[in-house]
Amino acid sequence: MLEELALADDAVAACVDAAAWALPEQDLIAALDAAHRLEQRLAAVKLALVREVDGRGTPRTQGASCTAVWLRERLRLTVPAARRLIDLATALDTGNSGIRQALADGTISLDQARVIADTVDTVQATAGTETADKAVGVLVGWAAQFDPTHLRKLGTRILDHVAPDIADAAARAALDAEARRATHDRHLTLSEQTDGRLRLTGTLDAETAGLLRAAIDPLSAPSGPDDTRSPGQRRHDALADICRLTLRTGQLPYSGGDSAQIVVTTSYDGLTRQLSTGALDIGLELTPDTVRRLACDATILPAVLGGTGQVLDVGRQRRLITGPLRRALVLRDRGCAFPGCDRPPRWCDAHHIHHWADGGTTSLTNAVLLCGHHHRHVHQTDWVVRLGDDGHPEFIPPAWLDPEQLPRRNHYHRRT
Repeated sequence: MLEELALADDAVAACVDAAAWALPEQDLIAALDAAHRLEQRLAAVKLALVREVDGRGTPRTQGASCTAVWLRERLRLTVPAARRLIDLATALDTGNSGIRQALADGTISLDQARVIADTVDTVQATAGTETADKAVGVLVGWAAQFDPTHLRKLGTRILDHVAPDIADAAARAALDAEARRATHDRHLTLSEQTDGRLRLTGTLDAETAGLLRAAIDPLSAPSGPDDTRSPGQRRHDALADICRLTLRTGQLPYSGGDSAQIVVTTSYDGLTRQLSTGALDIGLELTPDTVRRLACDATILPAVLGGTGQVLDVGRQRRLITGPLRRALVLRDRGCAFPGCDRPPRWCDAHHIHHWADGGTTSLTNAVLLCGHHHRHVHQTDWVVRLGDDGHPEFIPPAWLDPEQLPRRNHYHRRT
């Protein structure tokens, strides 16, 4: 397969360098159709490879918490996109082979394949294999005329065409399947932007959508005739109000031994002179005005950092791993330090680099933040953890994974 893919890569490279402007209009359109068909056929190959990688357990063997996280690192995908690939690869491998063949033939797109797979799964559960096979044929035919959105709408009444005698009874089953799919697809993604802001995207199930609207709508109404905020800005401010109200209740779960809190790093001299910017423990930057406003309603704990961001000393409010040492680790590591992991500090344990049972001390120079999965992974495998010359953690992979055993670092929590 590698030789064939290499040949295909060479052929595509030749097309990239070809002069599209020189093509007559009819040939230009034909070339676009051919490129689109080739893209779908390559998608079928990619899905087969994803399914095999997932089935072998290769990602976990190499230290990833799951296949989606491994694909994010390997292919530079978002985790939701990686999950969609895995789900479709599984559906095409275990479900109706007609969908896989249609994608391999280039007659349907990847998004159409997802719609058909979802619809056929429902038909299979309600009407059996023979009816599901008929549904594939009908849906693949419709795919030549309709985009994925319209195809999904048509799919809700597919049984009217392939099994009209049970269509009404199956409609309820389809609704139940859609509810299960909504539960499975629910997610919320927080993406750091290059300018220090946070982009929030996601898909909520019906119940959570209702809860959010019930909480946010009263707070996002205009405050009066002089309120010039846009609807989007009002919803943004309403979400901030909800978070503040929730934090004030004091009823949130503890995070690493400390109550829920915002951690801001700044300089004392700059703070008193109203000049200092600040950084949240999740890596986002704050303006001097914002830092001073937060300082008016906060407990201030001193932290002294070296030039490379290494924590040299921390104020002591509590003893041991749940107090100042925990805060020092968060300031230094900012999340799970294992290469490729994006888990935030509140999901992490403090790991002794030199194990406590072997005489290791509880100190900043002997600790590193690791999420639950990577904490177990480090204990159970041959990965070696150490602090680099700049005081930040680095990980040496086992020889079977990297014969040169080059040290690796996490780049998700700290700007390079």
